[in-house]
Parts: sequence; C-alpha cells; structure tokens
Amino acid sequence: MSHREAIFPANRHALYEQHGYSAAIRSGDLLFVSGQVGSREDGTAEPDFGQQARLAFENLKATLKAAGCTFDDIVDVTTFHTDPQNQFDILLPIKEEFFSKRPYPNWTAIGVTWLAGFDFEIKVIARIRPTA
Repeated sequence: MSHREAIFPANRHALYEQHGYSAAIRSGDLLFVSGQVGSREDGTAEPDFGQQARLAFENLKATLKAAGCTFDDIVDVTTFHTDPQNQFDILLPIKEEFFSKRPYPNWTAIGVTWLAGFDFEIKVIARIRPTA
C-alpha cells in the first residue's frame, strides 16, 4: 500500500493552516491536489473574478511544481463556479493559457452556491513522473 505524503508550495498561503488541510497528497505515482482558490498569501480572496481565477491557476501551478509536476501531468480536473453562466467567458481564455496543448485533461465543471468567499476553485489529479 502506498504511503501518503503531504505536498505544499514554497509560499503556502494561510488557508492551509486555518482550515487544516494539505495542498496536495502524493500517493504512489499520483498527486491529488486540493481545491485551489484565488487567494492571496494572507488567505483573502482576490475580488476581481478574472484575477481570482488566474491566481487560482497560479496557486495550482505552485503546488504542482512542489511535487515535480506541470500542467502536462494533469489527468483529471474538477472546477467549481458560483456563477458559471457569467464566468465562463472570462475563465476560458485564462484556462487556455495554462492548458494550451492537446490532449487536454478530462474536465468536470460544477455550479455551486458557496465557496467560502471565493467564486472559483480548481482541483486536479496528476501523474507524477518517475525520477531517473
């Protein structure tokens, strides 16, 4: 059975400690990344939706990097949206900056009514590349 290892980005934000969770868990060759939001280092939400979404992707990038992964290693994406109908036109160009190469990972988008003060959250599963 695989050992569970907590992964945190270099500049971990306050939410991990405030809410008692790991940024990601490595189990075998898989990385399970907790929902990343557009939080600043102090844990507060970026108020502008586009900037909040971009910051969520940047927070995801930092967590992936801490595990030796990139966006190319992601196999599964789940996103949560408080107002999908009005947010997708803003979100899709940002998404394309980070997921620019085919094949794209599978993706599930879910509309929700509450994200603890945030409007967008992204969680992923990635495959960790073997080290030589």
